[in-house]
Amino acid sequence: MKDEYDFANGTRGAVVESSGKTRITIFLDDDILAAFRERATQTGKGYQTLINETLRTSLSPESAPLTAEVLRKILHEELRAA
Repeated sequence: MKDEYDFANGTRGAVVESSGKTRITIFLDDDILAAFRERATQTGKGYQTLINETLRTSLSPESAPLTAEVLRKILHEELRAA
């Protein structure tokens, strides 16, 4: 290893992007952010990870609200099977 390096002709390389993730800036209410940070401390996860998990869960089909149309479909299927 040299004692000194000459970076006079150096160029900055591209920033390594993490796959599947995009950096964004959002505004959250102070109490919401505090709650996520508190929960992150309790679980040992990062608060941004918890926010991402919460958003993913809220977008999953299983968490969709039970609408009258969905209820009718379920009842129709169950009555037909009986």
